[in-house]
Amino acid sequence: MKTLLTAAAASLAMLAFSSVSHAEQRLLIGSTSSSSSHYSYFVAVNQIINDQVEGVSSSVAETGATVDNLRRLSRDQVDLGLVTTNSGYQAYQGLGEFEGRAVDSRLLWVYTVAPQNVVLREDAGVSKLAGLDGVRLNPGITGSATEATTEAVMQALGIEPDYVRGSTSDVVSAIKDGRIAGYVKSGVGDRLDGSTMDIATFTPITVLGLNDAQAATLREQMPEVAVVDVPAGAAEGVPAYKTWAFGVAVHATPNLDEETAYQIVKAVMENPGPQANAFSAIKGADMAQMTLKVGSVPLHAGAARYYREQGLEIPDALKPVE
Repeated sequence: MKTLLTAAAASLAMLAFSSVSHAEQRLLIGSTSSSSSHYSYFVAVNQIINDQVEGVSSSVAETGATVDNLRRLSRDQVDLGLVTTNSGYQAYQGLGEFEGRAVDSRLLWVYTVAPQNVVLREDAGVSKLAGLDGVRLNPGITGSATEATTEAVMQALGIEPDYVRGSTSDVVSAIKDGRIAGYVKSGVGDRLDGSTMDIATFTPITVLGLNDAQAATLREQMPEVAVVDVPAGAAEGVPAYKTWAFGVAVHATPNLDEETAYQIVKAVMENPGPQANAFSAIKGADMAQMTLKVGSVPLHAGAARYYREQGLEIPDALKPVE
């Protein structure tokens, strides 16, 4: 009899566990390489979801970043993940490398904006973007979003630099040695990145910005990028300037239910501390405003619900399509 009771209790326990497991929604987050600071950001987001969103269990997958995540979203292999706003727009619209195979995803939030800084040696004698015709310029690391975006921007503006390809370390050395005039490099928030500061240690630099006409051209011809104003102080002695940028966002599959998307966005927006600890550019950032300013595809209905509850007005281009 004791054996029968024990077996019955074990069966009930297993049944209860099965019921809990069945009720728990499991989500997979596509991130990027584990060597990237963005991967650390998604580890922090994952912890917030697991701690704050009832009935949801999530985990992070190391992936090939934006394009890989978009493909995984289209195959329902991940539920949400890192997507840059420019590539997200092209995928949603079926443009560029996504021609004929558009990816239907939904925006949850943007967590950082990456201004694209055109940094030149001061002695290159170039004071405006139009002066880059024929100038030896690295458009960004080979295969990067910066490289592809720079080339598209220059083409839209009718500017034809003499492009020099290479890795960041090779390009930094070439700028220091005067073999090339400069490069285009993503900033860290409103600051120039570490490689640019390394160059500036012994080589005076200048940062070229968009004029009003160029900014208007990009807004009209390249809706996948944002035009942003970088305040004075991106580095010592650098005045305010205007440049193009793309955001780094979190997209979800349209199959993610509204309530879960709402709870995830709410948890992320209301727990910025762990995110800032993992990714310093988050500190002091208004992610909600950032999302509505540089987002490039329609919001998930659950995300839109949260932003509306905060009294925020959603731009027409970001309004949910469901």
